[in-house]
Amino acid sequence: MKLAIIGGSGLYALGAGDATEHKVTTSFGAPSGPVTSTRVGDAEVLFLSRHGAGHRYSPTEINYRANIAALRQLGATHVVSVSAVGSMREEIAPGDLVVVDQYIDLTKRRASTFFEGGVAAHVAFSDPVCPHLARAVAEAALEASGARVHTGGTYVCMEGPQFSTRAESLVYRAWGVSVLGMTAMPEAKLAREAELPYATLALATDYDCWHEGHGPVDVQAVVAVMAKNVEAARRTLLALAARLPDPTASPAHRALDGAIMTSMDAVPAETARRLAFLRPFST
Repeated sequence: MKLAIIGGSGLYALGAGDATEHKVTTSFGAPSGPVTSTRVGDAEVLFLSRHGAGHRYSPTEINYRANIAALRQLGATHVVSVSAVGSMREEIAPGDLVVVDQYIDLTKRRASTFFEGGVAAHVAFSDPVCPHLARAVAEAALEASGARVHTGGTYVCMEGPQFSTRAESLVYRAWGVSVLGMTAMPEAKLAREAELPYATLALATDYDCWHEGHGPVDVQAVVAVMAKNVEAARRTLLALAARLPDPTASPAHRALDGAIMTSMDAVPAETARRLAFLRPFST
């Protein structure tokens, strides 16, 4: 089994011993940067910095398809996404960790599927997080992070890059969601299409702007909390490597079975070539 970690704001390297760097090319372009691999106990761990070296890519500019394709091509069996988020609940304080189990996608400008250009597919996505992987992440966080951990909850993914207005923040609160971020979508959708178990470790950095007792969120405040959160995330991920669940038990396993609507002989040759890392198509 091979754990792939997508590092978000503040988590730009895993920092776990000697690492080998892989420069990967995909049929969907270049990922955010090179993927590193290292051994953690008996597991191989891949790491990709979502925003690239020096945090060069905004949430909208990230090539999510290339990132997931690169991890799949390198043999990933599980994907854990680390994401800085704003808390939508009083009980989720800055510095806490949240292992969410649902998402609401409010993004507007991002390619969210591998299946286009003459092929259509509709994967099941009612439960977007692998429950077995999420449970393992939560257990690892409780064991190793030193932070308060919340299990379950909904992550609202907004387009950004601006933080939300107060009116928007209050609407999300009324929906009963747990956290607000900018990067879990379409990552989770693409991971499901790539048949990869996926979970998010959300790092709460602020109360967005709904909380009357806290000022408006800004980058400086986020960075200050992230410094502590990142170390908790690292400890969690290293502990997770020793307890990866069976990927064949995940709802992502063989998620493409029965999902592809297009007749195999109708798929254009160029599209078949682009999707060969997922499934072989006869044309």
